[in-house]
Amino acid sequence: MKEKEIELKLTNSVLQGTLEVPGDKSISHRSVMFGALAEGRTTIRHFLKGADCLSTIDIFRKLGVQIEETEEEIIVHGNGWDGLKEPVDILDAGNSGTTTRLLLGILAGRPFHSVLIGDESIAKRPMDRVVVPLKNMGAQISGREDGRFTPLAVQGTTLTAMHYELPMASAQVKSAIIFAGLQANGETVITEPLPTRDHTEKMIEQFGGKITRRDNEIIVTGGQSFKGTDIYVPGDISSAAFFLVAGAIAPNSEITLKNVGLNPTRTGIIDVMEKMGANMEVILEESKGEEIGTVIIRTSELHGV
Repeated sequence: MKEKEIELKLTNSVLQGTLEVPGDKSISHRSVMFGALAEGRTTIRHFLKGADCLSTIDIFRKLGVQIEETEEEIIVHGNGWDGLKEPVDILDAGNSGTTTRLLLGILAGRPFHSVLIGDESIAKRPMDRVVVPLKNMGAQISGREDGRFTPLAVQGTTLTAMHYELPMASAQVKSAIIFAGLQANGETVITEPLPTRDHTEKMIEQFGGKITRRDNEIIVTGGQSFKGTDIYVPGDISSAAFFLVAGAIAPNSEITLKNVGLNPTRTGIIDVMEKMGANMEVILEESKGEEIGTVIIRTSELHGV
């Protein structure tokens, strides 16, 4: 976040000003992944340079993708699916569950061997919710406790499309299967019990691919290719939530949050605060892909819901 983007002042418990919150983590991860899988140059602005997203960049560099970092942009030089190369080193996802789970869907269909690890926290997080459906598609994944935990070894192979009903709502599991389905023979159908964040689906379309939503089903056809594009990462609604609450409860306050991500699958905080009577104004702006806009929050008389 740049110094000039922050103009928020606290005076006598009064919050007044304008700011732009850091970029959305989920979208930052996916922008690098799709940029690496696309053909040509992808330029990403307002990328979240947190440890988790930097782990994603590091891994794709180890997979042979050229990625440049400047103060303002991340530039990914993709060479398509076949541009990914067998890594010499172990792929370390650090503390990023998103990186670990989504990457399994990508690596499952690539014709090489790789080993994926994370930190002590990741080593305790179950990966079988991704590994099991991927194995149903033909993936060859082995690891601790039969692939339930990292480290995980992936021998990429030819995948077969399937119809999979998610036992629980999970954007990470859904996205991993979508990445595998993009490489599989045939049409993969995923049924969700409840809608989850749809950043992966939106980004497929931003990179020139095709994905279909029919009620609670997501349909993706294998064999698709992508073209590099320009991505602006909206401000993370999770980061904005703290300022929304602060502006609502501090006396005589007004905070303007610019370029906030307003994807309907992520705006639960706004929905709840509006039900509580928050004095809030949401201005949706035109954008390609992700919904984005300005949110103004003022001191409010809130009530329970």
